[in-house]
Amino acid sequence: MNLKDTYRHKGLRRKLIASIREKGITDERILQVMETLPRHFFLDKAFEELAYEDRAFPIGNEQTISQPFTVAYQTQLLNVKKRDKILEIGTGSGYQAVVLAMLGGRVHSLERQESLYHRAKKMIELLQINNIRVYLRDGFRGLPELAPFDKILVTAGASDVPENLKEQLAVGGLMVIPVGPREVQKMLRITKVSEKKYETETFGNFRFVPFLKGINRS
Repeated sequence: MNLKDTYRHKGLRRKLIASIREKGITDERILQVMETLPRHFFLDKAFEELAYEDRAFPIGNEQTISQPFTVAYQTQLLNVKKRDKILEIGTGSGYQAVVLAMLGGRVHSLERQESLYHRAKKMIELLQINNIRVYLRDGFRGLPELAPFDKILVTAGASDVPENLKEQLAVGGLMVIPVGPREVQKMLRITKVSEKKYETETFGNFRFVPFLKGINRS
């Protein structure tokens, strides 16, 4: 794993963050975290030169690291507060989980692909980030034994909103999830306003890898 962060990397990150700001990300805390965090740490060496382009890249197992704008967009909708208890569905490379943790969240992240789970867990340990726990679990089931959560972030495209994930929100909590057919999803933000009542806001179009059930041991 390449854990060198050079002046060149830092310069490329500054340009990336400037472009994300121009696209409408206004939360300076998120921009600062993403300017600090080396994205190339989470990518194979083959993609190191491209790490600071605003693009998604493959990370194995037919999964991707999300486009930086998408990471910032979902994070901004989540409105992370210090000490928020956050459930992330889809650890992937671990990059999004680290962004949430650097914003002060206490992150519980679920990954269904065993090889990605081990890789992300190792990276998080190397970075010595102590407010993330990674689990090899089926994201559809969530983490009921640790519910309720202040925030839930889903990083895969769902055909509909899993009811049991909504139930794992605390009253007043938020869930951000892309929902729709495989070709394109709408970003939804769901607020749990009481034990039985939810409000849904709809935002822009995105394209994520599909939200799949079960665990893939590989």
